[in-house]
Amino acid sequence: MKYSHVFAIAAYGESPWLESCIRSLKAQTSLSPIILCTSTPSRFLEETAEKYRLPLYVRDGISSIRDDWNYAYKMADADFVTIAHQDDMYHREYGAELLRAAERWPDMTVFTTDYAIVKGAKLIQSDSLLWVKRLLRLPLRGSVLNHHTFIKKLPLIFGNPICCPATSYSKKRLGEPLIQSEYSFALDWDNMVRLAETPGRFICREKPLLYYRVHDGATTKACIKDQRRSREEEAMFARFWPKPVVRLLMRGYSTAYKEYE
Repeated sequence: MKYSHVFAIAAYGESPWLESCIRSLKAQTSLSPIILCTSTPSRFLEETAEKYRLPLYVRDGISSIRDDWNYAYKMADADFVTIAHQDDMYHREYGAELLRAAERWPDMTVFTTDYAIVKGAKLIQSDSLLWVKRLLRLPLRGSVLNHHTFIKKLPLIFGNPICCPATSYSKKRLGEPLIQSEYSFALDWDNMVRLAETPGRFICREKPLLYYRVHDGATTKACIKDQRRSREEEAMFARFWPKPVVRLLMRGYSTAYKEYE
């Protein structure tokens, strides 16, 4: 049976926050099916899936962000797919806001929202990084123009202000696979640039409908430590700007890393 929208959780390991994520999805005012997808099967995931009565899909092969996300996207039989991250939580109105936007703009290919940061016991709803990203997303808030390639790409030439887990994709319009990037960190930024070049509308609901968790075990932090993030982000900036501007942007962008310290 094909649904309007599915939350596909890309699960791995034994996240202590997985159940919080699932409960936030089950508490949506507009309920959508939830599936668990993994390339690291375990008794923990089997028991969690059984506890919440969720289907669990297992991908064969080596774990990778791109392949795991593509698998979760593939297994969701729906017009719109949200690849939910297991450590994050969703506002109860996320699914309803997505479906309202899909009804209003039939050509919508990407739906995204603002987000808040969860760091330990602290909830960060406004800091310099979040405000810069909100500013960069401004072009996507005007529905008159946000189907034009230039407008969709405009927020992306200064960085990636689109939060991946806060984003849903029109599977019926974008097809498969969703992610084609060879990057290991900037793959979502690279992919958004590619999607901006395809027909369709980017819609941004500038309301914090995701709670993005920052913690020591996050892939983001590992990418900062081994310099993957800086290398890949520099390569992305170089697609839009000459070297002197790239150096300037990277200098300012590096301050964002403090968010994960």
